[in-house]
Amino acid sequence: MAPERMKLDMGQHLRQEQHLTPQLLQSMEVLQMNSQELLEYINRAADENPMLEREEASVLRAEYEQLSRRISWLDSRAPAVGGGDAPEKGGTDWETESLSAFLCDQLERMGLEKPLLALCEYLARLVDEDGYLQQEDLDSLAELEIPAELVAQALAVVQSLEPAGVAARSLAECLLLQLQRQGEKNETVLAVVRDHLPQLSRRHYGAIARALGVSEKEVRAAEERIAALEPHPGRGFQTAEETVYVRPDLFVAELDGTYQVVLNEYYLPRLTVSAYYSKLLEQPQDAETTVYLREKLRHAQWLLYSLSQRGVTLRRCAETALRVQSAFFRGESAELAPMSMKELAQELKVHPSTVSRCLREKYLQCRQGTYPLRWFFPLPSGGVSRQAVQQRLVQLVRQEDSARPLSDEKLCRLLQQQGVEISRRTVAKYRSELGVPSASGRKRRK
Repeated sequence: MAPERMKLDMGQHLRQEQHLTPQLLQSMEVLQMNSQELLEYINRAADENPMLEREEASVLRAEYEQLSRRISWLDSRAPAVGGGDAPEKGGTDWETESLSAFLCDQLERMGLEKPLLALCEYLARLVDEDGYLQQEDLDSLAELEIPAELVAQALAVVQSLEPAGVAARSLAECLLLQLQRQGEKNETVLAVVRDHLPQLSRRHYGAIARALGVSEKEVRAAEERIAALEPHPGRGFQTAEETVYVRPDLFVAELDGTYQVVLNEYYLPRLTVSAYYSKLLEQPQDAETTVYLREKLRHAQWLLYSLSQRGVTLRRCAETALRVQSAFFRGESAELAPMSMKELAQELKVHPSTVSRCLREKYLQCRQGTYPLRWFFPLPSGGVSRQAVQQRLVQLVRQEDSARPLSDEKLCRLLQQQGVEISRRTVAKYRSELGVPSASGRKRRK
């Protein structure tokens, strides 16, 4: 029996796994970086890696000036190349005071293993300004086949950092993390946060008390305890007067008689692998120098690959926008054709999370103006885009009788007559987003 059992224990099995590497996360980060973040990242990488060389800025300026002569609406002043990574003298260094930087600083002092540290830092950079982490960002890691156990471990580590409640995926989780940090033992408080926050916001004390089998007095006491918590743990890191400058990542312009997509990389330092250090690597060196140069070469090659893939994905998204919204770019229509980001992902044959990262804080400039790239993929509403429905709504309000403004119900019926399948509630939502008062408010204003 023993030899037979030993034979079973020593059996061989083939299994294919995707291992998490810092390079893989680097590729994802590069894709989702906006123009300023990418510029700072490239400059930092070029300063730290001797294998990377920057091309002369004058070459990029000349290329940009040549493009501006072909596009009448493009600013002829060449953008600064390779600059912008240092804070203005006397100003605040937002990067070092940001929430993500604060979280990463804590992580670096925890002595985590490299794969776990890389994943934790990646999650820390995904935390939004309120301190929350979107579930879809965690789901996107499944695309890389990263083990669920490692993702759960990294999430637990980030949620253990200061401020308490950070990296929560919902308000309930945020408050529970704070209560756990404070050692809360009151089961009524914990149960209200877990299961009854919507009812608590509407002050349905009686319903909560009956569901939990406690008195209304205990529910009100739990409300006071919960009110002392911070629903926005990242609030202390938000900048009240930070100026945001938009730099377009893409241009759509008529060149040689056709509308084309131009990738705006004229402000970025153009990187190449250093010929000097590559040649040095081929010569006999001590083992330590050889290992160092090979590692730097590997990092340089992966960064160049990540930048190339970012450009390819951005261009494919913009070319799809140009094809689908061709009437808008040609000036033939002010309305956008309906196309969702999910449909875009299906057309490009990529995961929806890849599209989401690609469109994040990216801008496209055309003769009509500068728009978020995400704007060109509005959600469909009965075959008509959200933006188009809002335009039709504004047009109906402008044409209405000022003495008898149209109610939301009447606006809904008129839109339905135009072939737009929409509910009265959605009409009210769009009207509110546009800053259009209700019928009674418009009557008083007029």
